[in-house]
Amino acid sequence: MSTMLIVILVIIVLLAVWGIGIYNRLVQLRNQVNNAWSQIDVQLQRRYDLIPNLVEAVKGYMTYEKGTLEAVITARNQAQAARAHVEESGGPTGSSIKELATADAALRGATTNIMALAENYPQLRASENMQQLQEELSSTENKVAFARQAYNDNVMLYNTSQQEFPAALVAATFGHHPVELFQVDDQQAKKAPKVSFS
Repeated sequence: MSTMLIVILVIIVLLAVWGIGIYNRLVQLRNQVNNAWSQIDVQLQRRYDLIPNLVEAVKGYMTYEKGTLEAVITARNQAQAARAHVEESGGPTGSSIKELATADAALRGATTNIMALAENYPQLRASENMQQLQEELSSTENKVAFARQAYNDNVMLYNTSQQEFPAALVAATFGHHPVELFQVDDQQAKKAPKVSFS
């Protein structure tokens, strides 16, 4: 074999190894993003499962707060629909993740309202069932926040890896595209809910 042919073969092998390395790294990062999304999904389902119990626990006490209870149920249903849209679209996409983030913020606000209003009902606050629900919801909110942070960290790493040279040359060819962060863009949804004790 001629020296030139050997050099060309070595270059081809090096390029193939380089391409395989980039491809494998991007696949690994995409799988981490998908896993992080699954963790959010599990925690959101846990929250959605707790909301009806919360509404049932406070329903008997909050006879004058029917609108607040209905707002919580409506927000839960919208959040579940947004979550279902994410699943139907094959995972988090730009529009589905924004829709879910906005619905999630609305649900957090409605839940905060009901918890704040519960403070007006001493018997309800003293209820063991209510205390347990508050603790579970608080724990779930912390888990959702942690899962969102882990998801966003993985998305940032995945997106950055696609944009770095030399991966930027081949990432799209391998089917890798930037993923949206789980964040609320609606400035109204970011504001703390207003609670009225009148």
